[in-house]
Amino acid sequence: MTNTAPSLFETRPPSTLAESAFVSRYGWVYEHSPWVAHKLYERGITSALDTSTALADAMAAVVNGAVDADKLSLLRAHPDLAGKLALADLTASSQSEQKGAGLDQCSADELVRFTELNDAYKQKFGFPFIFAVKGFDRADILAAFERRVKNDPEAEFNEAIGQVHRIAKLRLEDL
Repeated sequence: MTNTAPSLFETRPPSTLAESAFVSRYGWVYEHSPWVAHKLYERGITSALDTSTALADAMAAVVNGAVDADKLSLLRAHPDLAGKLALADLTASSQSEQKGAGLDQCSADELVRFTELNDAYKQKFGFPFIFAVKGFDRADILAAFERRVKNDPEAEFNEAIGQVHRIAKLRLEDL
């Protein structure tokens, strides 16, 4: 499966694709979670899903309807932001998104703070901090991190799922 998607202008609409082609094209939209595209395909792909907005909404509905264990696996599939693990193996999409927010240019102090926050957040919630970084800079992200690490587990689980949906929608719009 690819980590980046072809342009919609270079490919056929989602409703015209066989399952393997659909999953190959859209399985990366939810980070390392092609099961979302599989489940959506099983529900049926019609021409009503041939826009990025409709497809994003339908994929979000699949995730929202999943059991909490599957949602947790989806959250855990995301990389750390800027911290030591983020410097490792990122998908092309995640790498591009983090670079766009300047997370590849953190100062030594910022990198230390991101690492501390990543560790505290994962210790508290059991999954990495997820933030749809497009349109935000390092200071914005650190401020959100500082605020959200104080959330209760249920509120943060829901916030993280919402951020995952925003990431997926932005990725589909970029197609």
